[in-house]
Amino acid sequence: MLSPRISLGEFLRSRRERLVPEDAGLPSHGRRRTPGLRREEVAQLANIGTSWYTSLEQGRSVNPSEDVLNNIATALQLTEDERRYLHLLARPVEQSKLETSELSVALKRTIIALDPNPAFIMEKWWDLLFWNEAAELVFRLPSFSTNIQQGPNWLRRFLTDPELKSNTSDWENKAKIMIANFRTDYAFYSNDEHFKNLIEEFTQVSVLFRETWPRHDVQVVTDCHKQWHDPRIGEMEFEHVVLQPSTELDVKIMIYTASAETAKRLASLRRGSSNLISFIE
Repeated sequence: MLSPRISLGEFLRSRRERLVPEDAGLPSHGRRRTPGLRREEVAQLANIGTSWYTSLEQGRSVNPSEDVLNNIATALQLTEDERRYLHLLARPVEQSKLETSELSVALKRTIIALDPNPAFIMEKWWDLLFWNEAAELVFRLPSFSTNIQQGPNWLRRFLTDPELKSNTSDWENKAKIMIANFRTDYAFYSNDEHFKNLIEEFTQVSVLFRETWPRHDVQVVTDCHKQWHDPRIGEMEFEHVVLQPSTELDVKIMIYTASAETAKRLASLRRGSSNLISFIE
């Protein structure tokens, strides 16, 4: 698995190769043997030395300042998500080991109380730690009340579950967005061995992941409107919100607030929350 410095070099190269001189206001001197800008052109636009920029792309041990990184981001016309990703790769933050053995009862009760709005708690590797019955129904999750030992991985399921693939409209585009979200989270933990193992696993089991991951596309999970159809439930409509508890920095709370019609439909289909309540008491 590649080191953060090598990943940084690959990311810079991928973004350099997607630009042409005209995009950057530079003259074009005929046909080029390789796509995109040349290294010296990026260095010129970022007002840094060509050899220094080349060292960055080659994964050598250099320590760019925040200003230099911002200049490179501007030269490569990075999005805000890509700019943050560049900073994380260049200056990785040491993270403490995540302890996921216990979530607070208050947090679990909050997830249950959100029913019939689907909600779940996801840790940094995208394993699900807790979810309510609406999430079980909408996302075809196993019953949490059966006391399962390990929650499913959110990305693994989407990439490998044939039922999800066949029942999800525009599955490939949604999967690419999820992979971009996953790469964004990975940048926070680029030295984490379990993250690296997951990337190797997904590369082996998913052709789409294998083709998409090297593109270095990144995208932060944001609040948004979601709408899709499920053959069991019908048309569904949600407002998606992502929250992060102040005391649980390595977990995210994913909430899908249903429209009135969707909530009514889910409420009529769910079993009720008594099983989950008794399970956590």
